[in-house]
Amino acid sequence: MESAVEKQAAVNIPYLYSGVVDWENDPLSGLLIEQGKLKEHEFRQLQNISSVRNEALSIALIRYGLLSETDLADAMSRLTGLDCLTEDAYPENDLAPDTLSLRFMKNAYVVPVAEYDGKLELIMADPRDIETIRSVGVTTGAVVIPRLGLSSHILAAIDKLAQHASLRDGEAAAEQSDAGMDIESGHDENLDVAQLRDLASEAPTIRTVNSILQEAIQLRASDIHFEPGVDGLRIRFRVDGVLRIGSAKLLKNAAAINSRIKIMARLDIAERRIPQDGRIQIKVSGKELDIRVSTIPTLFGENIVIRLLDKSSVVLDFAHLGFDAATLQKFSRVLSAPDGIFLVTGPTGCGKTTTLYTALNKINTIERKLITVEDPVEYQLAGINQIAIQPKIGLTFDKVLRAILRQDPDVIMVGEMRDTETARIAVQAALTGHLVLSTLHTNDAVTGITRLLDMGVDDYLVASTLNGVLAQRLLRRLCPACKQPQADTEQEYTATGCEQCGGSGYHGRIAITEFLLVNDAFRELILTRSDRASLKEAAKQAGMVTLYESGMQLVKAGITSRQEVLKVASEV
Repeated sequence: MESAVEKQAAVNIPYLYSGVVDWENDPLSGLLIEQGKLKEHEFRQLQNISSVRNEALSIALIRYGLLSETDLADAMSRLTGLDCLTEDAYPENDLAPDTLSLRFMKNAYVVPVAEYDGKLELIMADPRDIETIRSVGVTTGAVVIPRLGLSSHILAAIDKLAQHASLRDGEAAAEQSDAGMDIESGHDENLDVAQLRDLASEAPTIRTVNSILQEAIQLRASDIHFEPGVDGLRIRFRVDGVLRIGSAKLLKNAAAINSRIKIMARLDIAERRIPQDGRIQIKVSGKELDIRVSTIPTLFGENIVIRLLDKSSVVLDFAHLGFDAATLQKFSRVLSAPDGIFLVTGPTGCGKTTTLYTALNKINTIERKLITVEDPVEYQLAGINQIAIQPKIGLTFDKVLRAILRQDPDVIMVGEMRDTETARIAVQAALTGHLVLSTLHTNDAVTGITRLLDMGVDDYLVASTLNGVLAQRLLRRLCPACKQPQADTEQEYTATGCEQCGGSGYHGRIAITEFLLVNDAFRELILTRSDRASLKEAAKQAGMVTLYESGMQLVKAGITSRQEVLKVASEV
C-alpha cells in the first residue's frame, strides 16, 4: 500500500522510480536520444561507468557533464508536467529541517523551498525520485511536494544553507566561550554529532532502516534488537515471543544505523553514555505503527531495542485472545462488580495490558467514566481518559491516582502496581466505591495476593477489596500448515516447520490463563495469612484451572505443543 507521501507525488508526477536503478526502462533516456540531446553510445558508456555507483540516470548526466542542466530541466518538465522554478523562487532564509543534512541534500540534488501545514516543498533536479521523496518524508515527518529546479540553483542554495549553519555554529561557540565552557572539547563533540547526522541522513542508511522495519512487519515481529559487537551490528527480530536472525545478519555501519533510529525517535544522538527512551509514529508497508525506542550503552556501543505496536492488528476481543467460556464467565462477574480490585499477573510481554484494554473496552459505556494511568499509553481507546505518567517531572503513579480520585471516575486502570504507595491508594479507591484494574509481575494468581501483602497492604484491606486475580501466559500456536501428529500419541501434535511459518513450526500466539475468584472462604485464608501452598490448594478446590491445566487443554485440542506449555508452567 502506498504511503501518503507516495500518493502525493504520484498524483502529479508520472514515471516515478524507486531506489532500484533501472536505466533501460527510464523514459528519460529515450526522450533525450529522440531529441538528439544524448547519443546512444554515450548512454551506454555512461551506463557502464555509473552502474557501480548505483545512481540514477539524471544524477549521472549532471555529474559527468553530458547534458546541460537546462536541457535536463526541459526533459524533466516534459516527463513530469512540472515547471522549472526560477532562481528568485529559492528561499533567502534557512528552511532546511535539522534532520536533513547538507551532505544528503548535495548528493541528492534537493533543497527545501517552503514549509506549511505539515507539507514540505522540495526542489529537486529529478522530481521522479520516489526514494528520495520517501526518505525526506520519513526524516521530517512532512508530506513532501516535489518541485523542479536547475542543479546549479539547487547547489547554490545548499551553499547558502552551509554558510548559515557555519554562522550559527560560530554564534554557539561564542556563547559557550562567554559562559566559560571548554570550547575545544565542545567543538570536537559538535563535529562528531555533525558527522553522525550526515551518516544518518544518507540514502543507503535510510533505505537500510526502512528495509529492516518492512522485514519486521512481514515477519509479524513485536521487537527489533540492534546489538553491537566486535564484528558489527547484529539484527534480531522477536517473532511469537522468540528471537530470530533476519536477512541482514550483520551490518558494519552501526553508528549510522543507530543515529538514524535516534533521530527518528528525537533522541540526543550526541549522548551515548546513558539510556534513552523515545517514540516514533510512522507508516510502514501501509501500516500505522507506534514504535517505542530504548537505548542502553554496552561495551561495543549502544544496544537499541524497538518495540512495534501495530494499531491495526490489535483486536480487543476475549474470544480472539483465546479465553474459554468458563474464564469469560468469571471475567464478566468481576467486571460487573461496582467496586473492588482485579489484578492481571504475569511477566513482561505476556499480554497483561492487552487483556486489561479488552476488559475496559467491554465495560466502556456512556454511563461510566473510565480513567487509566499508564507507563506509557500503548493504544488509544475511544471514550476513555488515558494518562501517561512522566516521572521526570514528578508525575508518578501515586500522584496521578490521588488526582484521579477527584475526577469522579467509576473505573480506574493502573498500568502497574509498582510500589507500596500506589497499592495503598488503589485499595483506598476500591474501598470508596471504584472498580480498580491493575497488573502485577508474579508467576501465578495466588502469588498476586502474597505480593500485595509483602508490599505492606494490610491483610484485612486485601481481603475486603480483592475480587479476583488472573494469571496469564502466551503460547505459540502450532502452524496449521505443517503441524504433524506425534508418533507416540494420538492426541498431541508436533512442530515441523515450513515456508509459511519461517521454519519455526509455529504461527501466532494464544493465551493460557489461571483465574482466581476471591470468595468468602478465601478471604478467611487471607486474614489468617495462610501460606502460598494452602492458598493454591484452596483455589483449586474452588474450581481454579491452573496455567498448566489450561495449556494442556490446548495441547489436546492440537493448538499448541507440550513443549510450549512446559516452558511457562509446571504440573505442580
